[in-house]
Amino acid sequence: MTPTWVVGSGGLLGRAVTRDLRRRGDEPRTSSVPWSRPDEAREVLLADARRLTRDADGGPWRLAWCAGAGVNGTSSAEFAGENALMKAVLDELAETGAGGGTVFHASSAGGVYAGAAGAPHTEASDTAPLGDYGWAKLDAEAIVREFGARTGTRVVVGRVANLYGPGQNLRKPQGLISHLCRGYLMSTPISIYVPMDTLRDYVYVTDAAGMVVDSFARAEREQSGVVTKIYASGRSVSIGAILGACHTVFRRRPNVVLASSPLAAAQARDLRLRSVVWTDLDEREHRPLPAGIASTLDSIRRGMAAR
Repeated sequence: MTPTWVVGSGGLLGRAVTRDLRRRGDEPRTSSVPWSRPDEAREVLLADARRLTRDADGGPWRLAWCAGAGVNGTSSAEFAGENALMKAVLDELAETGAGGGTVFHASSAGGVYAGAAGAPHTEASDTAPLGDYGWAKLDAEAIVREFGARTGTRVVVGRVANLYGPGQNLRKPQGLISHLCRGYLMSTPISIYVPMDTLRDYVYVTDAAGMVVDSFARAEREQSGVVTKIYASGRSVSIGAILGACHTVFRRRPNVVLASSPLAAAQARDLRLRSVVWTDLDEREHRPLPAGIASTLDSIRRGMAAR
């Protein structure tokens, strides 16, 4: 069995990727990383990187890098620290024999296409970040691409659409659907900073995770070099439509407040997405939005009851 390491397994995407791998009979390794203590985090990750290639013993290995705490509003210095840590891990893999590996790196479609014209955006579209978040994602993509070119490692840069589903970190100022669900359960208003006709592609987290795991086999089968792919549902919805779907699930209108924020300047009005790369991976039954909202609501309700 190919040794597979998921970095960021405690996050929304990383947790779902880990579960999908286990569902398929894999035994992915994860890391208990003290992210708030960078020096210690570096030591843990470098040790686990060495363990990965050692266990591969010259054969293939897989790395899914799904880590990243930064959001819109995070400082450029913090983003630089995250990217430096990832680069240190990749450099360690290069030292210990990276040529037979495959790396998936989770980037952000919303971050890199935020200021781009001509939606729907594809992998061939120009990137145009509107803030530090998007620029940091492009910097991270460049680090991974350089690693792949330098070592011959297969690399998949995954530009992921708006993820939602059970497991969203509600301490982060992102994840509209999860925050709407929590607001409903707690009877508290949720602030919305963008117009109601703002368009986004929402992809349920387990659907995205299945696409990520399928990407490893596709990259290995084709012996691809560096591939960039958009991971999305292919269906865009407006903020107004999301509120309507929440109304259907909650059986009452979501309690929202239209507000202003300087962070709104980094938000695009139209972020429709359409992948033209490895389109067979997109040919799956994506979870309908109301069903995804209901699942998210149930997860948050159970989490609140367990406290």
